[in-house]
Amino acid sequence: MTSALVWLRRDLRLYDQAALHHALKQYQQVWVCFIFDTSILTPLLSIGQGFDRRVDFIWQTIEDLDKTLRARGSGIIARHGDPTELIPALARQLDAQAVFTNHDYEPTAISRDEAIAQTLAKNGVAFQHFKDQVIFEKTEVLTNSETVFSVFTPYKNAWLKKLNPSDLEPFVCDLPNAGLQGRYAPIPKSIDTGIPSLESMGFRPTGIEKYLPPSQRGAELFLGDFLKRIDQYNIGRDFPATKGVSYLSTYLRFGLLSIRGLVREAHRRMLASSLGASTWLSELIWRDFYFMILANHPRLADGESFKPDYDKIVWEQGPKAQKLFKAWCDGQTGYPLVDAAMHQLNQSGYMHNRLRMVVASFLCKDLGIDWRWGEQYFAEHLNDFEFASNNGGWQWASSSGCDAQPYFRIFNPITQSERFDGEGKFIRRYIPALEKLSNKSIHAPWLAGQLELEAAGIVLGKDYPSPIVDHDEARKATLIRYNVVKKVA
Repeated sequence: MTSALVWLRRDLRLYDQAALHHALKQYQQVWVCFIFDTSILTPLLSIGQGFDRRVDFIWQTIEDLDKTLRARGSGIIARHGDPTELIPALARQLDAQAVFTNHDYEPTAISRDEAIAQTLAKNGVAFQHFKDQVIFEKTEVLTNSETVFSVFTPYKNAWLKKLNPSDLEPFVCDLPNAGLQGRYAPIPKSIDTGIPSLESMGFRPTGIEKYLPPSQRGAELFLGDFLKRIDQYNIGRDFPATKGVSYLSTYLRFGLLSIRGLVREAHRRMLASSLGASTWLSELIWRDFYFMILANHPRLADGESFKPDYDKIVWEQGPKAQKLFKAWCDGQTGYPLVDAAMHQLNQSGYMHNRLRMVVASFLCKDLGIDWRWGEQYFAEHLNDFEFASNNGGWQWASSSGCDAQPYFRIFNPITQSERFDGEGKFIRRYIPALEKLSNKSIHAPWLAGQLELEAAGIVLGKDYPSPIVDHDEARKATLIRYNVVKKVA
């Protein structure tokens, strides 16, 4: 029991980290590694021509962790390639007796880990993995009849009932510390090749550090800022022009923040009667819920609807669908709130949660486009993309998922705009061409009078597009489209 290798994946931190804790507890020498997985990165190269904020974020985070570990006499062993080959090879080169990592719940990742475990076993190396990115996983929270939940509210109630302080205890990784026998081991010079550069992997800098610092310090800075506002979260979270949400999703997605620490803080404040903290805790429980759904319904990763009958829906196809979809992607639908939201995503890799629902509903129920197209676009552009939540959100919007909105609930993009961006501040930020319109007309420029349009310097169809669909007509078409599932909804 002398040496072990810890494989970081979506848990890029050196505190309260399950795999790291157990490795340091059981083994005397511990190395840390990260693999820039070509099976994930290669498709991204063809999509963004080397521009991907997430890869840049991860690379800078690994660089920061490496500096921290080198100050402790070790470092990160970073490689670019196929982990099914590289992990067993590293274990062999280091003469490690075990590889430690944390659970992943996506089917392809599970298959990858099984393949690695088999190879390691043949070499006499143990493969140990732990729950780390959720509070409760798989079948840990069940109904009274011992079945898996498919509706959120009863799942949340059972989740809260099951929660104990021990579920939120941090995994100690600080050295030296009672109970931890290990230490970070120096990297042998023969394999210490440094971190592959972005350029060597085909990627380039994106500037994400200017607004989302990829480091532990950045994560703590954002968390500290949010905790000053958390009590108002329930009020401000729906308004995209205000600083009402946490902005922690990317840090949580890549594990720079511990879910146990976040839930511990939210739960403590909830018990102290903070409605904002209670609302935020619900959002964290939604995250557990979607991970649980994916773990128990892996078919979702194959593009299937949670409700199979919804796969009978006939979506728009052909050149018309492609044209509508491109207008949606480019923020050129003629509906300002939808377009502003898409500009926010395309420019920053972030989209406000309320707007994710608005644009998803618009794509599926105004344009009649298959929700899978939108799911894929978000997967390619969101900094905080995570399959389970992204799939769950899109299926919710299209009414095909678990605990989804009814098929006949169709967001009106104008009333959503009037309600959640009443003064048009968010719209003006991302669509400067509409800046001079009144607070009333900015939500639907085609309804403004000609004199107001001229005074604002707007020619519809030139300076800003006319609506590509009529919402009322689209709503009627959607109700007809969903007739195939009406009896089972």
